[in-house]
Amino acid sequence: MISKLSELGVTSEMAYYAGFASIGLTFLTWLASVKKEDAGKDAAERKGLFVGEWAPTFFALGVALRIEESKK
Repeated sequence: MISKLSELGVTSEMAYYAGFASIGLTFLTWLASVKKEDAGKDAAERKGLFVGEWAPTFFALGVALRIEESKK
């Protein structure tokens, strides 16, 4: 899978940027949910955490892609 992503032009830097963007998106999702929903802080935290779980995946992909790039 990693070699296929690399062949498609996905770089480790892209994955790292996606990880950092997901951290920012987590905060924005939480903030928007707290301000706009009546469900309360618990619902906002669940939504923020859902998006926040993407960051480690993107960083792990970045590491795997970096290893793949070093093989070339």
